[in-house]
Amino acid sequence: MSTMDTKQINQCVDALCQCGCDAVRATIKAMELGAELPQLQTLDSEERQLVLDELKAVMAVYDERK
Repeated sequence: MSTMDTKQINQCVDALCQCGCDAVRATIKAMELGAELPQLQTLDSEERQLVLDELKAVMAVYDERK
């Protein structure tokens, strides 16, 4: 297992969430399709998966509150 930079992962998630729900949903879809996103270029595949999981969790909470 690689040494993960949780601070960088959290900053990435926070920055993506600042773009709004539609952008987060689009990012999730793009990540699931394997698109290369500039915001994630410094992260390895394991870290990218954590970002994806976290974005999905954030949106699940948001969708429950609607």
